[in-house]
Amino acid sequence: MKTKILKINPKRIDLVKIKLAAEVIKQGNLVAFPTETVYGLGADALNEKAVGKIFKSKGRPFNDPLIVHIADIKELYRLSKKIPPVALKLAEAFWPGPLTLVLRKSELVSNIVTSGLDTIAIRMPADNIALSLIREAQTPIVAPSANLFGRTSPTNAQHVADDLNGKIQMIVDGGKTKVGVESTVLDITTKPARVLRAGGISVEQLKEVIGEVKIGGELEKNFCSPGRLKSHYSPRARLILVEEKEEAQVEEVCRLASEYKAQGFKVGIMAKEENQDRYNRFKVKVIGKGSELKTCAANLFAVLRNFDKEGFEIIIAEGLEEQGLGLAIMDRLRKAAVSKYEC
Repeated sequence: MKTKILKINPKRIDLVKIKLAAEVIKQGNLVAFPTETVYGLGADALNEKAVGKIFKSKGRPFNDPLIVHIADIKELYRLSKKIPPVALKLAEAFWPGPLTLVLRKSELVSNIVTSGLDTIAIRMPADNIALSLIREAQTPIVAPSANLFGRTSPTNAQHVADDLNGKIQMIVDGGKTKVGVESTVLDITTKPARVLRAGGISVEQLKEVIGEVKIGGELEKNFCSPGRLKSHYSPRARLILVEEKEEAQVEEVCRLASEYKAQGFKVGIMAKEENQDRYNRFKVKVIGKGSELKTCAANLFAVLRNFDKEGFEIIIAEGLEEQGLGLAIMDRLRKAAVSKYEC
């Protein structure tokens, strides 16, 4: 299969190209496209055969449910059999945007989308290309991240091509994504609402709108949310996350980098901008200033992929504060990391 790449300016949507991409979706095939979070791998959410192709092309297990993307809030009433008032309140506050709501699914939704669960995960992306594609395809679109399963998520079209070229029909190149980490997944079938996956909308933002929010729970015992596997978002290199604070963090990063370099490994450090000069003896890639979490989130996956592209074998990563987007970043890093004692 030859993968076609269509370049579209998100600020000046070319509807002719959007129609071409939508036709691929209508034919039951796959299109990778940008959202504000990461690139998604899209298929017609109401076509079981098309949805099955996503699992095959990504190597994704069938017990990992998918998120359905919509372009009109009216779709909630088709896809879910119960829309609580809190859903509309959250949609008004955060949609279009990086928030996924977990609701009771309707009979219209196939079990392949929800991995047999009676709930469905739905969001409305804040990206002109994504919204235009959904509208033109005239169907909700399932769209997990457009990468091989378990690997680092793609934040530009080249990342998608690196993983899926020849496996899917089309990639829509809309440039670099803005948020850089996946959407927050919020289960509103429980009281209080429960964050199943940290993401582009912070817990603090959610609390401002709906009050009490629970974080996590029995997450490791089921797959009720995408991205809840213990190992996920992994680069090819072995990543070691250092969670100590301030000076202790720098000392531990230096110790580990020196140790693995002495063993002959090609070692890189993913550092905050303010600590970059502390690691002059090593190869360093900057994720951003520790105080600028939006920048760090936007750069996270691209930095990890760049380490892989340059053949690094060990990545020592500085941890960040777990506030705002920092919670989502640390969630991704912990899932990508191995214990420092396992390398």
